[in-house]
Amino acid sequence: MSTHDTAGAHPRFAEALRELGLDVPVRRFPDATRTAAQAAEAIGCDVSEIVKSLIFEADSVPVLVLMDGSSRVDVERVRHELGAESVKRADADLVRETTGYAIGGVPPFGHRTRTRVLADRALLDHDVVWAAAGTPHTVFPLAPKTLIAHAGGTLVDVRERTA
Repeated sequence: MSTHDTAGAHPRFAEALRELGLDVPVRRFPDATRTAAQAAEAIGCDVSEIVKSLIFEADSVPVLVLMDGSSRVDVERVRHELGAESVKRADADLVRETTGYAIGGVPPFGHRTRTRVLADRALLDHDVVWAAAGTPHTVFPLAPKTLIAHAGGTLVDVRERTA
C-alpha cells in the first residue's frame, strides 16, 4: 500500500509509478501548471527545479528531452547528439500519440511508447526536481538521478548556452 496519494495523477502515470515501485507524493493544483513558471510558482520552488518533458522529432522518430524549466533546448545540440539529419519540436498530435499525454502534462516516464531519452545534465544541479504527473494540474518531486534513471535517460548537454 502506497503511503502517498497518487489520485491526482493521470491513471497511466499512476500505474507507471506502481510498476516502478515509486512512492511519490503527487500534488494537484486548482490552476493548470502548464508552463514551468506556473508550476514553480504553485510549488514555491525555483523554475530551474522544474523538469520539462519535451518531445522532438529526430528524422521523424520521436525523442524525449528532459530539460530544466529555466532553460531552452538547443535543437542543434540534440541533432548533433543523435547524429540526426533534422530535429524539430513535435506537434501536439505526435506528443499525444507517442506519450499518451497532452502537452503541458507530459511526465518524464510512463509513456505509451518507448522513446530515446536525453536528459540535460543541469537537472543534476538540484537535490529534488518536480515534473508533471500526466496532467497539467499535477506534479511530483523526485531526485533527478532517480528520475533520469526511471526515464532511461542519457545525460547530455543540450541546453541553449546563454550569452
